[in-house]
Amino acid sequence: MEGAATAQALSRIGLAGLAVMGQNLALNIAEKGFPISVYNRTTSKVDETLDRAQNEGQLPLIGQYNPRDFVLSIQRPRSVIILVKAGSPVDQTITALSEYMEPGDTIIDGGNEWYENTERRIDEASSKGLLYLGMGVSGGEEGARNGPSLMPGGSYGAYTNIRDILEKVAAQVEDGPCVTYIGEGGSGNFVKMVHNGIEYGDMQLISEAYDVLKNAGGLSNSELADIFAEWNRGELESFLVEITADIFNVKDELTGNGELVDKILDKTGMKGTGKWTVQQAAELSIAAPTIAASLDSRYMSGLKDERVEASEIFRKEGLKEEISSDINGSSLDKKRLIDDVRQALYASKICSYAQGMNLLRAKSSEKGWNLNLGEMARIWKGGCIIRAVFLDRIKKAYQRNPNMANLMVDPEFAREMVQRQAAWRRVVGLAVQKGISVPGMSASLQYFDTYRRSRLPANLVQAQRDYFGAHTYERVDKSGAYHTEWAKLARKARV
Repeated sequence: MEGAATAQALSRIGLAGLAVMGQNLALNIAEKGFPISVYNRTTSKVDETLDRAQNEGQLPLIGQYNPRDFVLSIQRPRSVIILVKAGSPVDQTITALSEYMEPGDTIIDGGNEWYENTERRIDEASSKGLLYLGMGVSGGEEGARNGPSLMPGGSYGAYTNIRDILEKVAAQVEDGPCVTYIGEGGSGNFVKMVHNGIEYGDMQLISEAYDVLKNAGGLSNSELADIFAEWNRGELESFLVEITADIFNVKDELTGNGELVDKILDKTGMKGTGKWTVQQAAELSIAAPTIAASLDSRYMSGLKDERVEASEIFRKEGLKEEISSDINGSSLDKKRLIDDVRQALYASKICSYAQGMNLLRAKSSEKGWNLNLGEMARIWKGGCIIRAVFLDRIKKAYQRNPNMANLMVDPEFAREMVQRQAAWRRVVGLAVQKGISVPGMSASLQYFDTYRRSRLPANLVQAQRDYFGAHTYERVDKSGAYHTEWAKLARKARV
């Protein structure tokens, strides 16, 4: 076995799965000075990656064409990243590679995998003496090539074996690389899943801000481009706000007429991580209404034909779909609406991140992962899709109080919510009046309003539950569980 691999210097690490994400991550690793072996079942992908390595700076990347040569070309203890489609392709790749791996070697799955699959694979790998990491990778194709946010969870020994590589390859921010050891088991995949859930919320809230500004404010695409570019220089500075400004500026080259954004069909695709996030929130009894609203909105967007038909039916009944803009060139009103929407978007985002953080904390507590929420916020500051300036403030909030019950009660964020709530209510109120759906902003506002109330109407719900199901209730003035014969007492009261 030794002899087969000593003909050339061994690689520091290997990567199997050369779709665009895999190619880009492999080239990133090579560019940082770590010789890497790459392998793909379709050999043309290996050739493609080799060509890119040559063209992008004669990078130290070695192509391999079968699992045995690939594994044997890596120095011990071997570390192999796999970037293939989640589910059974991962298991097939592990089977093919592990045949040639030895105890102490490591497998790192960089895909968007369901965390329980990772936990199963950790057990299967350890029965062969192999170490395993499930590593969330965020930042899309560009992040993979130039610096992603990395969320490795599983074997700490496996992490220390490749820590030097991951810290160089990850996005760099002022307080370090955007990678940290997340925790045991499937924690890395779980954290990436919640990151994606927060991303769903962010994208939905931005689309609602666009809808209100366009349809209630009558703003043009070029005005929207300027507004989002300006917002990206302030508290909303983030990757998603930045790319939104770009999108409004892109012309439709196909017809040469107007902006491309207006020609795009209003049906949203999804891969499943948002759905998993909402399911996990329900399993753990954590309210995540903003993330759930964003998922529902994607489902509703998929009903395009039904929506077109419904629009026609309601129009016949006298309900116009078109929304008349109140703003007739009055710069003051327009200016105020723009500023109100900015504040509503910011406050709504805080709620979305608070929900995601609460979900992470609940799962960490259930699984004993000991997640450091401030550190999660820190590694999301660069490289990933939800990267945003205010993540630094989230990091600091959790550093001030690691056991904070909810991000909204951090003194700084609480003050900002209070300062913005009037504008937030004006935007949601205007949208409701105009028939513009703002499920994300509304859900965030309801979350805030529910959380800050010391007394909710849940007492009536408990009374109803006890009435029809003898579920009992607690009292505000005495301890213990109580049950009342409501029907009997109600009849007596009517007499």
